[in-house]
Amino acid sequence: MISVEDALGQVFALTDPAPTEVVPLVQAAGRVLRAPVRAGRDQPPFAASAMDGYVVAGQVAPGQTFRVTGEAAAGHMFAGRVGPGEAVRIFTGAPVPDGGTHVVIQEDVSRDGDTITLLDSLGNGPNIRPQAQDFRAGDQISAPRRLRGVDLGLIASMNCAEVTVTRRPDVAIIATGDELVMPGENPRADQIIASNAFALKAMAEAEGASARILPIARDTEASLRAVFDLAQGAHMIVTIGGASVGDHDLVGPVADSLGATRSFYKVALRPGKPLMAGRLGKALLLGLPGNPVSSIVCGHLFMRPALRAMLGLGHYPLPTASAALACDLPANGPRAHYMRAALGPEGTIDPVASQDSALLSLLAQAGALLVRPPDDGPRKAGEQMRYIPLDL
Repeated sequence: MISVEDALGQVFALTDPAPTEVVPLVQAAGRVLRAPVRAGRDQPPFAASAMDGYVVAGQVAPGQTFRVTGEAAAGHMFAGRVGPGEAVRIFTGAPVPDGGTHVVIQEDVSRDGDTITLLDSLGNGPNIRPQAQDFRAGDQISAPRRLRGVDLGLIASMNCAEVTVTRRPDVAIIATGDELVMPGENPRADQIIASNAFALKAMAEAEGASARILPIARDTEASLRAVFDLAQGAHMIVTIGGASVGDHDLVGPVADSLGATRSFYKVALRPGKPLMAGRLGKALLLGLPGNPVSSIVCGHLFMRPALRAMLGLGHYPLPTASAALACDLPANGPRAHYMRAALGPEGTIDPVASQDSALLSLLAQAGALLVRPPDDGPRKAGEQMRYIPLDL
């Protein structure tokens, strides 16, 4: 068996970046930017009023009077110039006319016809946003990065209508076993529902991939070969179950017969020891365990980081955080243990009652995977422990 760190490093070595494509900005939410975006203009492109009021020239003081000569609104600039003793009615976002140096807010003004008088409540600020206060033409947003709503707003304000992003990696998910039926079918007394594929599909799509669940591969070489054939063209093939060494575990032998090359098999990990990785054609092949919790935990630890690498976000494990342990824990064994745990309101973390790798309901209740390194000694309540947030 190899360590989790070595296994993830080998998965990264098997991972190729997906190609890029240009998409309209309106379709770019959540995509990974792969080329910098440069601003086509200043923002704001002119000195702009920060308030509704009156723009005047020169110094201001209570009691001064000015003659109103025009009006400027957002999208409707005042074409003239503001001279001494003159004022232009102005609204938030409107360009400040030439000569204007101060916007007096409307609450600090008394108006009588075309004459305004500045009141004793006069504020100090100019209330003008300088040209290019936000960014200048030529400034850029660096890549790679996953595009959030605020990023899209910033890119739009840079006058860019399209961006270069990573194409969505194609993930083919194959559940294996005669014991499986799809949700909604009528299982026999000796069958169970295929659930893992739905969790893994959702996790892959949340990372930015396009995932497809293929038909269940039965415990025959012919069935598994036929389903592997449906996975052609995928960037990643994820199998569930059948990767161990039992008489009915055919994923390894069938993949080998199709030309797959294996990188490793078995990881010093709980849950999820029978994990396999390699290449099948141009695709990364991940053979996950069949137990629901083991399969999903391995999806978090290996599939998600591999997808982020394909998207161009680098070779990194999932980020961790720390919290105070809510209870004492005995020493850990020789395998890294990713314990299902609940996060408490006081910044604590508490492992769930059972760590059985078949109990999907407890994983659904957990908010984190508490990380126990191999041979980690006993831990006391209150000690800081690392954990992986389960945000997907």
